[in-house]
Amino acid sequence: MATNSENMNPGDNENTQQAATGEGPPKTAKQLAKEAEKAEKLKKFEEKQKAKAKAEEEKKAKEQAAGGASAKEKTVVRDITEYTSPTAAGEKKDIHCELPKAYSPKYVEAAWYNWWEKQGFFRPEYYDEHPPANASTPRKSFTMVIPPPNVTGYLHLGHAIMCTLEDTISRWHRMCGETVLWVPGCDHAGIATQVVVEKKIMREKKLSRHDLGREKFLEEVWKWKNEKGDHIYEQIKALGSSCDWSRKVFTMDKDMSYAVEEAFIRMHEKKLIYRSTRLVNWSCTLKSAISDIEVEKTELKGKTLIRVPGYEQPVEFGVLTFFAYPVENSKEEIIVATTRLETMLGDTAVVVHPDDERYKHLHGKFVQHPFLPRRIPILSDTMVDPAFGSGAVKITPAHDQNDFDCGRRLNLPFITCINGDGLMSSECGPYAGKPRFDVRRQLLNDLKERGLYRDSKENEMVLPICSRSKDIIEPLLKPQWYVNCQSMAQRSIDAVRSKELKILPTLFEPVWYRWLEDIRDWCISRQLWWGHRIPSYFISSDDIPAGNDTDDKYWVSAHSREEALDKAAQRFNISKEKIRLEQDEDVLDTWFSSGLFPFSSFGWPMETDDLKRFFPTTLLETGHDIIFFWVARMVMMSLELTDRLPFTEIYLHAIIRDAHGRKMSKSIGNVIDPLDVITGITLEKLHEQLKTANLDPKEYERAKQGQQGDYPKGIPECGTDALRFALCSYANQGRDINLDVLRVEGYRRFCNKLWNAIRFAMSKNLDINAPNCFQPPAEFKLTGHEKPCDLWIISRLSHAIQQCEHGFKNYLFPQITTAIYNFWLYELCDVYIEYVKKDLYAKEPDLQRQETIKLMLYTCLNNGLRLLAPIMPFVSEELFQRLPKPNNGQGAPPSLCVTPYPQSSEFQQYRNENIETNVTTIYESINKIRSYRSANKIVSKEKDNLYIHASPTSATLFTEYTDLIQPLANIDTIQLLKDKPTGDQNEYINIATTSDYTFYFKSK
Repeated sequence: MATNSENMNPGDNENTQQAATGEGPPKTAKQLAKEAEKAEKLKKFEEKQKAKAKAEEEKKAKEQAAGGASAKEKTVVRDITEYTSPTAAGEKKDIHCELPKAYSPKYVEAAWYNWWEKQGFFRPEYYDEHPPANASTPRKSFTMVIPPPNVTGYLHLGHAIMCTLEDTISRWHRMCGETVLWVPGCDHAGIATQVVVEKKIMREKKLSRHDLGREKFLEEVWKWKNEKGDHIYEQIKALGSSCDWSRKVFTMDKDMSYAVEEAFIRMHEKKLIYRSTRLVNWSCTLKSAISDIEVEKTELKGKTLIRVPGYEQPVEFGVLTFFAYPVENSKEEIIVATTRLETMLGDTAVVVHPDDERYKHLHGKFVQHPFLPRRIPILSDTMVDPAFGSGAVKITPAHDQNDFDCGRRLNLPFITCINGDGLMSSECGPYAGKPRFDVRRQLLNDLKERGLYRDSKENEMVLPICSRSKDIIEPLLKPQWYVNCQSMAQRSIDAVRSKELKILPTLFEPVWYRWLEDIRDWCISRQLWWGHRIPSYFISSDDIPAGNDTDDKYWVSAHSREEALDKAAQRFNISKEKIRLEQDEDVLDTWFSSGLFPFSSFGWPMETDDLKRFFPTTLLETGHDIIFFWVARMVMMSLELTDRLPFTEIYLHAIIRDAHGRKMSKSIGNVIDPLDVITGITLEKLHEQLKTANLDPKEYERAKQGQQGDYPKGIPECGTDALRFALCSYANQGRDINLDVLRVEGYRRFCNKLWNAIRFAMSKNLDINAPNCFQPPAEFKLTGHEKPCDLWIISRLSHAIQQCEHGFKNYLFPQITTAIYNFWLYELCDVYIEYVKKDLYAKEPDLQRQETIKLMLYTCLNNGLRLLAPIMPFVSEELFQRLPKPNNGQGAPPSLCVTPYPQSSEFQQYRNENIETNVTTIYESINKIRSYRSANKIVSKEKDNLYIHASPTSATLFTEYTDLIQPLANIDTIQLLKDKPTGDQNEYINIATTSDYTFYFKSK
């Protein structure tokens, strides 16, 4: 354990000084001569130190002058040991070859995952065929579905923490003897995938999707998916995720697509899905409505120039433009203001507050549109704040949600002035057909020319930007399909209030209630080709009146055209031959199919064996940022379609930010690829990654500087286990995570500490390859030959097991990592292993003592690795396989991942808090000795004799634990003093004092 002078008693320096100056009787000539000799030696030592420091400075100066770096500044270059034994894919790793001298992630992580998967350890059927010894009766079950990543996706830190926590939970339940199923899957990611493939065919074939046509384009998407779509799975495997890959699902699979159609049909026939014309978030680049989660709400402090797709010049935002509408047949005018000047071409009213005296005489009158032959009424509505601006508001019902609501109240015309392609509509007179932001500039000039421009002011605002296309979102009126969420939302609220459904951390419960209580109906149609095409058909016939696009009577939903014909014929009582059907061109929002994932992935609506056995699932683990978009919708749709909750617990993990607390963003260069942390990456390669991020030159330079500041030497190779351990240690409930990569590197060093501990034990016959390998008992029991420190380490093991058990049951991941880290590093390695070395290396060994130590070591290492296994699966498996097993491994589980997890009930009888208190006291005293040496720069390896004056209780304690103090404090002999040394006994140097004891060295 590292120590420093801060651990010293505040009086230590004072006591040492008194001993040195020798206050008391006058000194003899011999004493004075001895002091002079010591002073001369000290002087020479100080001169040597100064010369050494000067030489170091000169060396550093030369290196800097030559453009080099000092040894300390250079990146630590580690030997990368690779696994080279001939092992076929899926076969067990060779555990009989020599274990490398140092931990190497590349060596450790080789071969294990393929073997785990081939052996079927991750499948629930494994325990059916190999019942675990620690299973309950009946055997418990734990089921979870992965939040399906996008098929276009590459691993990012959001995936990394998700996979780490979910795998850690799954592995723990599996080691607890439960039947575990963790279902992997992938989302078809409608917009993202379509954009990727559209760019690909444009780049390779110079064709748009419209040039290809829908059918040919979808063939291209499937071709891309089959070639590239499994990439994200390989990355998830790289993190050690113990999913059952035989059950992986893709949201566009045939069975999954059938489930989506069935859900739509049932909800449409129950009138929960309906068609309506309303305002939607519209991306003019994608020519589609998009969901709220795909809208980036960018805060602007004022005037800001932003690049918009399709425009050569940046577009100005964050400016409030004031202009005048002339009052008809009057010299008066009404001044209004807008941040979207182009929308004035869709204005259908000017509204004032009914009690505003300034405008009462204008109620019912009109203003004249300056550029269109349109009279605009002046109306009153209480929505207007008379104190804001001029107190008059322009109303564009077809392009703003507040104006939409006002337009409905006042029965205004809804004029669409911006088309779905971002060009001005035919309603816009001379501006028709022009790009909307070009028209914004033109209108400003035209208003100035007509003398109607009044002012411009910078304005704080939130600008909605499409996360996929980077286009500015336009609220547009479109006929779309909607889900009526009211009754489903109420059932979801009731489930949490009644505690049927548990949300952790509980701080998200009020957020859950607030969102569901204020829920709006959900727009589920998207104007794309890739996705689940809406299974609804519009009915027309010469024998029935023509229907309206939003009249539900004329829409019928079915799995096939033939089924739709049957339903239409029955509805209108006419023959099928007279009916014309046209299927809706749109596809469903990706979140609709994702909302079915917890039951569609098991075969719903069919009554499959998996659905009967594994649904409802146990836990949903995901990030809190999608609690509404996905979690709430899964609960709502499951309650509606299966009448059951999809899971009983929700655990919401934190969002990862960089070390400075900033949101991860490519534009500031702080996005971290987990694979770069696992394998390491140079600064130069990090810079190269920025070049693919489509940043403008200023953003690129800023991002480059950010990387230079955060990773001046690049990112070191840390390995999967260290990354997983770091993510778990950060996962405090309710807090966002500021991830410092250097902390991950610290856990890599922790892996090396584990490695060295096992290598030490293996050198002492705890090695399966040793001819006289230690044979552990099937069940741990004390032998009666244990010393207090042996009992102490078993007590601390008991405490670590209890802490991990409580942590796993309550999703307290930092509690688990702290317990494991402290036990391995500060207790087992820093104390116990150092303590037993003298007995294991003794020239005249006590064989009985050595056997006791080996039993203690084996018990701690075996259980310590099992505690660690859910979080660090690779290094724990590698080391566990090298340790001996009872009965030479006969009947033992083949892998650590199906070996029982330590239970507190096994070791609680060995918990001894009295011994723990004693060792804590002793270790504090050892640290005082170390601190004295550190403060006085005593680096000699020569052992000191320790003299102690102590109270009777402390004296007894020091006597009992002499064998611990000696090796850890580098002490030769310990002598208890009856009396405190007097002033004339100045050979005693006071090195530490407390109220219970004083430590002395003798001057040499």
